[in-house]
Formats: sequence, structure tokens, C-alpha cells
Amino acid sequence: MAVFGPGWLIALDRVCCKKGWMACMSKIINGKAISAEVKAEVAVEARKLKKRGIIPGLAVVLVGNDPASRIYVNNKKKACAATGIYSEEYTLPETAKQEELLELVSRLNRKKEINGILVQLPLPNSLNEDAVIETIDPMKDVDAFHPSNVGRISIGNPRFTPCTPAGIMEMLHRESISIEGKHCVVVGRSNIVGKPMAMLFLNANGTVTICHIKTQNLKYYCVQADILVSAVGKPKFITEDMVKPGAVVIDVGMNRSSNGKLCGDVDFEKVQQKASYITPVPGGVGPMTIAMLLKNTVTAAKLQNGIPVLK
Repeated sequence: MAVFGPGWLIALDRVCCKKGWMACMSKIINGKAISAEVKAEVAVEARKLKKRGIIPGLAVVLVGNDPASRIYVNNKKKACAATGIYSEEYTLPETAKQEELLELVSRLNRKKEINGILVQLPLPNSLNEDAVIETIDPMKDVDAFHPSNVGRISIGNPRFTPCTPAGIMEMLHRESISIEGKHCVVVGRSNIVGKPMAMLFLNANGTVTICHIKTQNLKYYCVQADILVSAVGKPKFITEDMVKPGAVVIDVGMNRSSNGKLCGDVDFEKVQQKASYITPVPGGVGPMTIAMLLKNTVTAAKLQNGIPVLK
């Protein structure tokens, strides 16, 4: 009599899920665990640099007193301290003038101890975000928002990659989820997530569809996705009927439900029964964003000191 191990059961479940024969027992992608692995690797690289007399440095600029931004900045500072990265914080009032912010960024461009500069977005409406981003030295642009770095991503030769899309690619890689030849559907076209996510998928030989607020019959495209990424900022926007059985579902949303509970763009409980892999909120993409920021900062320190960076 044949004896089948647990691996066979998982494989059968995947096949049944793709064929639509049964509810899919999706695997939850643990962003907290993967981010911890990335941070541990960053700490190792930071120690190697320290032995050469180089301490990676990150400057974070916060304008105003937005509570969410303050939480993000505090988390970034803690992560830097835990991985051996030197960090500085610069806080400007809500009333700060454009010239004041640009002068600060220019000063950080010249500061040798600082390898990476991050201006926390969004900025107050009185400030021009594009002008601020373009003032950051592209070699210190660890968010990868500068037009120079965006251009390098588009030709498949990135210096840095935006932290959230880079985190998603890292999650897929560590879960051994292949992108090549897959239909990757990205819902949302922001410069921070949607557009660079599409370019990274394309560079990895995925077939890419970008959907946005003007897309007609959104469900038509979503149900075709082998890999579906949602970054729209609407609670439970992606419903069960918009997901193909066996799809990989990546939820970038960070929202509050009607009862104040933190949730994503995806109706997690129902979609989980249909997807092969799915990210939770919280604990999915969010932790990866900070981990990849740290990785970009170490990369910046290497580049600025003529140390080769492995792709």
C-alpha cells in the first residue's frame, strides 16, 4: 500500500484549488517572519561594513505631526538601531516653507555620514513633493522615487527599488513563487506602489496588467490574475468573486474597517478560501517595507564607497 506524506496532500490541495474542485487552503505569507530574515541579513552586511570603517547612515525627514507618519518614522528608527544602521531624524513644523525643506535636503546630500535620505510622505499640501524628491541625490534616494532611479527601474537596471514593491518581490522569491510567464494584475497605479510594482513584474518576465480608477469591468481583469496585487486603499475592495482559484493574492492596503479594525484591500476571510497564497493585514507587506528600506540603505553605503553590490 502506498504511503503519502503531507507534501502530497499540499500538492493535491493546490491542484484541486486550481481546478475549482474544492475550497483552497491558502498559505498565509508571513511578512513579519520574512522581514526578520531580511533584517538579520542587513545586520550582517552592516557589521561587515563597520569592520571597514563604514557605518551606514539614514536620515528621515518628517514634516508636520501626522500620527501615522510619526508611527512609521519611529518604527524605522527602531529598525535602524536593531540592525546597526546610524539614523538621524529631522522634524519640521506643518508650516515649514518649501525653501526650508529643500535646503535641509541639500544639506543632507552633502553630509558624508548620511548614505540614505527619506522624506516621509505625504507632505502638507503647501509643499511640492515632486520638487523635494528631485532635490534628493539619486545615490541617496533609498525610496527610489527620484526620476533617475525610476528610469533605471524601467530599463531593468535599478540602483534601488521602491521599498514596498521590492518587499513584495522578496516575499514571492522566498516563497518560491515564480513570476516568469505568469499574468500579474496590479490594481492601483501610484508612483509609490502600482507603477514600480508593474515594472518589477515585467523585469521578472511576468505578463502585466495595470488597473486603476478608470478601468472598466475590473473583475474581468482580476479573475485572470495568477498574481494579484491590490494597492487601492479601500477596505475589502477585492472580493471572492474577483479572484481566480489558486491565485497568489498580495494585499498592500492599510485601512480601517467600519468598526475601527485594521484591514487591507482584500476580503481576507473569503478570499483565503480561494487563493493559493495570501498576505494578511497586518503582518504581511507592511513589515517588508521597512526591511527593504534598511537593505537599500546598506546598498547606498556600498555604492558610495565603491563596494560591489550583488544583484
